[in-house]
Amino acid sequence: MNDLLLNLILTLDASFRVCIPLIFASMAGLFAERSGVVDIGLEGKLLMSAFIAASAASVFGSPWIGLIAGMFASCVFAMIHGFASITYKGNQIVSGVAINILASGLTMILTLAWFKKGGITPTLQSDERFLSITLPGVDIIDHIPLIGVIYRELISGHNILVYLAFAIVPLVWWVVYRTRFGLRLRAVGENPKAVDTAGLSVEGLRYKALLIGGILCGIGGAYIAIAHNAQFTKEMTAGQGFIALAALIFGKWHPYKVLAACFLFGFLDALALRLQGVVLPVIGEVPVQLIEAIPYLLTVILLAGFIGKAIPPKASAQPYIKEL
Repeated sequence: MNDLLLNLILTLDASFRVCIPLIFASMAGLFAERSGVVDIGLEGKLLMSAFIAASAASVFGSPWIGLIAGMFASCVFAMIHGFASITYKGNQIVSGVAINILASGLTMILTLAWFKKGGITPTLQSDERFLSITLPGVDIIDHIPLIGVIYRELISGHNILVYLAFAIVPLVWWVVYRTRFGLRLRAVGENPKAVDTAGLSVEGLRYKALLIGGILCGIGGAYIAIAHNAQFTKEMTAGQGFIALAALIFGKWHPYKVLAACFLFGFLDALALRLQGVVLPVIGEVPVQLIEAIPYLLTVILLAGFIGKAIPPKASAQPYIKEL
């Protein structure tokens, strides 16, 4: 196997690992926005769940307890966002930004209070985090040219949350497009008045959407801290919540298209890391910042309508005020 093909496979492998938090966060945002609630606070929920997951895993010595704790923390923040923007009809953008600021400050304060360290938690041991799983048959298939490398590097060798992320996407599609709840969810995002007239609770549906989003964001944050890494560090989400929002727009609020956008973002991120300091023929040294900016440029181009319009749900960002 030539080096170029091997490097491509390794880059794809890295892309899988990088895009996992984006998948969970973007699916969380999809539920929220399909219900008519803009969730700018994805970044804050990822960050808070990463911190709580790492803290709980360190204290209790179990990654599963860390995962549950991270999901709980994310759901608490989701309910805060719902309380401000659904119950009290506050501005959803402002509420989301407040969630992000609160998470950023709170993680710093709590690391100092709990662990006497500024912005980091103790390093997790092997039994305190999710480790890679070797799938059956790796040794048997490994000697087969190309197929063996693909199976070993791309399919096997990931932790359980990676496989869960790719399983979540078809489940989200089924829930949104093939269930009664999904029909009501899409309806409340397009015409909440009609849903209310039909005797359904607009607020109840939106709270459920945010709660589901909180669970998914919690898994994504836990993955960052106790699966992809082995501790929490200051601002370790590094804007992945905002990238998930960009993927959501780029994928036009459809689960499979959003998945493709997440993988594109992850691939470009992995490619940027591999191209650092590399001098290519004719082009010369590729600016890493340019590669990292490509997903955002593509999103802007999409929003401008050059490659099709990205039309959000009609009631998006509009609090519903019931007529008396």
